[in-house]
Amino acid sequence: MTAVLDAIRPVLPTIAARSGIADEERRLPAETLDALISAGVLRMLQPKRYGGTEAHPEEFFDVVRAIAGACGSTGWVASILGVHPWHVGLFDERAQDEVFGENPDAVVCSAYAPVGQLEETAGGYRLSGHWMFSSGCDHADWALLGALASGGTGGEPRFVTVLVPRTDFRVHDAWDVVGLRGTGSNDLIVEDVFVPSHRLLAHEDQDDQRAPGLAVNTGALFRLPFASVFTTAVTAPVLGAVGGCIDAWLEHMRDRVRVSPSGGRFADDAFAQEAIARASSELDASWLQLRHNLGDLVAAASGEAPIELALRVRTRRDQVLATERAVHAAERLFKAAGGNSLNRGNPIERAWRDAHAGSVHVANDVGRALTAYGRHAFGLPVADHLV
Repeated sequence: MTAVLDAIRPVLPTIAARSGIADEERRLPAETLDALISAGVLRMLQPKRYGGTEAHPEEFFDVVRAIAGACGSTGWVASILGVHPWHVGLFDERAQDEVFGENPDAVVCSAYAPVGQLEETAGGYRLSGHWMFSSGCDHADWALLGALASGGTGGEPRFVTVLVPRTDFRVHDAWDVVGLRGTGSNDLIVEDVFVPSHRLLAHEDQDDQRAPGLAVNTGALFRLPFASVFTTAVTAPVLGAVGGCIDAWLEHMRDRVRVSPSGGRFADDAFAQEAIARASSELDASWLQLRHNLGDLVAAASGEAPIELALRVRTRRDQVLATERAVHAAERLFKAAGGNSLNRGNPIERAWRDAHAGSVHVANDVGRALTAYGRHAFGLPVADHLV
């Protein structure tokens, strides 16, 4: 039990009550984000040097699970925005100071697709680009943006992430979707702004324990592979939302009367009983695997050797299958609830939409993830930046 979980629990009913507002407005209410900040959710993986707690990832994702159970969109934003302070901790110390030095509660959004155009100039780069799907960006003070940088003479372009302040990007309102509507995952646009070199981080450095931030953030947390942390952050809120769906489904079905000559209640129906057993088991199995892998990752990061690829591909395998199981569980409950699950705005319907929306994120591409695991199992090379 963490202090943050204790702090956020009393707020969960209010977050749940605002879920309809988030859905309609296509972004989190400012009061909801303020509640996440006040409870310390976004500081859980933040460097201690800036007031963070450097919590174990299991504790962070337990908090995400609880929040997503109340509102899938809020859980998604909490998970994504909550991982970013950890990622900033991998950057050069000067970049970290710029983000958190004067405002430890600075909110950082992201759009990691490497679509940014970088042009080298004195002391850094000129950046332009248009990125899609930046969750929570309306509330952000900074953005982590993907780009391709020159690899030097004869070299391949490098996949990099750059940090830019709110003054250097604008939000384009483009998020009007079926599920996770409240995440406000709008577009970001940057037009020819200067980015100093210390606000650029190469992808290979953050995954090979060569990140400059490790010079000042020495805990095992910051030696975890970026891909393992990021992909888990995409799956955890989906599992949490389906967990909330299970709770709502049980409450609904316990009191629902069957339409039959004999009457009775659905709680006595064997089909309903089997549905809840299967759905809850799928979810429990998924959480157990995620926790197991996170524990092994932290243990490995506590040593001096690089984290083995076998653990990375296993983590990726279980993460993506966890999302798949969660969607199947939501489908099972949605169908078992009957026509009432179609009523717009009820918790079962919203969780069903949110789970499906989360499943189409690139980090939840089942075929890609399982192929990477299979290639490693057969002794073949694996080239996947999400591993």
